[in-house]
Amino acid sequence: MTILVFTDLDGTLLDHETYSFAPALPAIRALKERGAIIVLASSKTAPEIADLHDALGLGDMPIIAENGAALMTRDQITTQSDAYRDLRHALDGLPGELRRCFTGFGDMDVAGVAASTGLPLAQAAKARARAFSEPGIWTGSEAQEEAFVSALSRSGISARRGGRYLTLSFGGTKAGQMQAVIDRYRPDLTIALGDAPNDREMIETADIGVVIHNTHGNGLPALAGEKDGTIRRTQAEGPAGWNEAILAILADYEKEEG
Repeated sequence: MTILVFTDLDGTLLDHETYSFAPALPAIRALKERGAIIVLASSKTAPEIADLHDALGLGDMPIIAENGAALMTRDQITTQSDAYRDLRHALDGLPGELRRCFTGFGDMDVAGVAASTGLPLAQAAKARARAFSEPGIWTGSEAQEEAFVSALSRSGISARRGGRYLTLSFGGTKAGQMQAVIDRYRPDLTIALGDAPNDREMIETADIGVVIHNTHGNGLPALAGEKDGTIRRTQAEGPAGWNEAILAILADYEKEEG
């Protein structure tokens, strides 16, 4: 049985405050014992994800980076792209009353990104090395945000809200990249785990979706799949919830196989 697991990182596989995945290790080991393919899918940059990818020993398993703006393997990681330059150009061309409401990573120095994310400086530098997308803090009203998103859409730029940031890109979603990976591996079972609105499509695309409990930002509302059990919610947050969900799913399938 081929199992394909797609997982968000911050607030899901990684603790929101410490960025540790230690509580999820029992489930990670159980997946590896079954030969499961674990795909890290995050708004993080590929250089950021690479460190975790290596720490988990995921080899040539695919990486979905920058909120779905890029799909690559470990040896394809790059920080060079015209997309980011074009995105920043469009952003800076907005009316001042909208532009000043958005503070992107490109508007901060490394110390600013570190202060915003809670990352050490070395990791913050990797988070700031954008190639395909621009996360940022929105400080305007809902009406201004609608105008901001509408103005950027005329340049082909979309905006998606995650747990902390509003992320801009020229397209590509976690769910879209997820489907490309599914088409490649043709798994028997797909599982997707996330905690924020930008994970919704990925969670709903999987055979079994898991909403990780989130008390730190914008969580997910009730989803249709919860009625028939194809979408589950955890009691615990972050990697503890991840561990809880994966072990429960594997136990259920072991019963069916038995």
